[in-house]
Amino acid sequence: MRKQIVAGNWKMNCDLAETDALLNDLKKQSIPDSTHVMVAPTYTNLQSAVRSLEDSSITVAAQNMHQSESGAFTGEISAAMLQSIGVDHVILGHSERRAYFGETNELLAEKVTTALNHNMKVIFCFGEELVDRQHGREFDVVKDQLKYGLFHVSESDWQHIILAYEPVWAIGTGETASPEQAQEMHAFIRKTLAENYSPSIAEEVSILYGGSVKPGNASEIFGKADVDGGLIGGASLDAESFTAIVNAFQ
Repeated sequence: MRKQIVAGNWKMNCDLAETDALLNDLKKQSIPDSTHVMVAPTYTNLQSAVRSLEDSSITVAAQNMHQSESGAFTGEISAAMLQSIGVDHVILGHSERRAYFGETNELLAEKVTTALNHNMKVIFCFGEELVDRQHGREFDVVKDQLKYGLFHVSESDWQHIILAYEPVWAIGTGETASPEQAQEMHAFIRKTLAENYSPSIAEEVSILYGGSVKPGNASEIFGKADVDGGLIGGASLDAESFTAIVNAFQ
């Protein structure tokens, strides 16, 4: 049975004191055992977050990592560095990394390989921009992002991969793909996995939706057959709102 997952991507928000306060608020909330909850603070607060959540079911994830093991890459963070502080989940391919930092499918394939070689769990993000959907290219874009970013991995690697479909036009804009649009794309993703790997892998992989998910729309989105949870941005910065989303599964 696929896992229900809600992951909060905090992006470049919350200093150390704010991170501690938000984590303390989260620990006071009621989180169902049936849902795997993750938070991804900024790099500088990862270690303190791991320590804060030691006795919690909440998992800490990194927002990114470098594809190399080590070297002259000023400002970058390796998989081994993350693991040394107790972080073994990482978000890769977020649309902001693709758009603002020029991350390509080929580069992301390298990052995925490195993460998997370190037995890390990968939350792999992908999704079309507004112009792609306006011109009916959304399925081709998503298929290519999966093909060139992920389809080099082995069948056994899929137990370490979580997919996160995020239509770029719905991130931070207040726009949200309708539950029907989300379901249509998630079903297509599962079909693509079945065609390139196997129906069993397609059925077992959790596929999250990301894009302006809020307490008011989470239940309807999560209620769709192929939507297994969410990658949450702004709403994850408020403990009560985030917990309401976590509890939105029908």
